[in-house]
Amino acid sequence: MGRTISQYSYRSIAMYITIHMIQNHSPANLNRDDLGAPKTCYFGGALRSRISSQCLKRSIRLSSEFRDLLGGIRTRRLADMLVQEIEEADMKSGTRKKAVKVLKKCGFDTKEKAGEEGHDHTEMLIYTTRNAIREMAEILKNANGESDDELAKKFGELIAERTAVPDMALSGRMLEPGKAGKEVWKNRNTTVEAALQVAHALSTHEARPEVDYYVAADDVREHAEDAGAGYVDEAMYNSACFYKYFSINWEQLVGNLQDKKELAAHTVGTFILGAAFANPSGKQNSFAAHNLPDGIVVELRKSPVSYANAFARPVESRGERGVIEQSIAQLGSYMNDLDAGYGGPEHRLWFSPNGRHTLNEGESSFQSEALRSIDDLITTTLTRLGFEWEKVRQVKVDADALKAEL
Repeated sequence: MGRTISQYSYRSIAMYITIHMIQNHSPANLNRDDLGAPKTCYFGGALRSRISSQCLKRSIRLSSEFRDLLGGIRTRRLADMLVQEIEEADMKSGTRKKAVKVLKKCGFDTKEKAGEEGHDHTEMLIYTTRNAIREMAEILKNANGESDDELAKKFGELIAERTAVPDMALSGRMLEPGKAGKEVWKNRNTTVEAALQVAHALSTHEARPEVDYYVAADDVREHAEDAGAGYVDEAMYNSACFYKYFSINWEQLVGNLQDKKELAAHTVGTFILGAAFANPSGKQNSFAAHNLPDGIVVELRKSPVSYANAFARPVESRGERGVIEQSIAQLGSYMNDLDAGYGGPEHRLWFSPNGRHTLNEGESSFQSEALRSIDDLITTTLTRLGFEWEKVRQVKVDADALKAEL
């Protein structure tokens, strides 16, 4: 209990950083389904509002808090990016054709999209790093008569091996090139095992979508004309208090970053910051539901544990306790029961802004450390991991790898 994680061999044990959030949103449609309604699911026999894990991960990855650690890029326009990296204008036309041929040799079939002549799209989304793209462009530029097969093998090596960037280390990569690239990928591993697991956010209470009937006025219509709106429509929304859960495998993260422990620590701290501040962008111009979490638990433990079942019985306001307070109370009570039955984590930290809410753990023998600011939460988390936040936050991804914009 008293030792920091760095005093253990991170290769001899698994250590997980688990993050739990209680976050109440004002009316919103943050993540909608194919019909335009807020996503939902049944949990504990009651209808809940839901935010998909993909939506949460993307909002964090593209947040201003996480931006300095971006090194990966997902694209179907890799040929275009390779051409953009080459400055000599007279080379670009030939380079595009060459890039398309080499990518096909790699098993990435490429074709022009209707209405976008001169822009070639691969049929699959390729997840690689900006550093690899820059190096592939240099290979094309200095090909010196090398065959397409030779260039394809060099491309394959770069795509397979240039993976040590925080966003890819967290989210992982599944890449399955076509049969045409069989020889290129022989004895190469294109998969990066994700260090991060993200649950779909669930409302702690029953939540049913509502309908907003709205109109737009015609500013030019004369007063004498027939009364009425220039435009009428409906939009679905709801308001929900969410339980969010994230788990980071520390050992996997360090391994994915090629043993760069300080960069891994920076990644953990920045992820916590991004998870707290980033909100999905769905319908925000109409609802502006920019709400911050009322409570965050961070645990360091040997196996990941979700507390979603604290809300299998939907939260209801009780007396002076609103939905936020009752959600936190049920979370604390459930944690107490699991601590008693299974034992507590190595470390548990509780943050609520300015001590606004307490995590009521009842008679649990394992009491959390209560913190009053998000910076204190991150600093203490990294201290427990054996790092200094102010020091590791200066560690950056290779600056050259970040030149390209999203």
